[in-house]
Amino acid sequence: MAKHLIQIVILGSQVIGRAFTRALRQELQYAKTAQQSGKTTASTVQADRVAGMTLQEAKQILNISDADFSDVEKIQKNYEHLFNLNDKTKGGSFYLQSKIYRAKERLDQE
Repeated sequence: MAKHLIQIVILGSQVIGRAFTRALRQELQYAKTAQQSGKTTASTVQADRVAGMTLQEAKQILNISDADFSDVEKIQKNYEHLFNLNDKTKGGSFYLQSKIYRAKERLDQE
């Protein structure tokens, strides 16, 4: 009986040891991948923090496609239209105006 119990304990510890080793290797690989991708996205993350929104969100708010991203006139035109449309004196929303302003600010950072 004791012999079987010892064998079970040994087998269990071997299985746990292998699983732990495999998980550790996988975690190290993920850390390397995250470190490499983190270097390229650090500036993007900083810009997101400053403006409070992602670049994709800013494009959606101002209705700018990837093709129009470099068209400063279209960005300005959309910004002015949406900003004036949401003017509080015309029944608009200050919150939406703020979002539109932050979206323009975020696109200007790029």
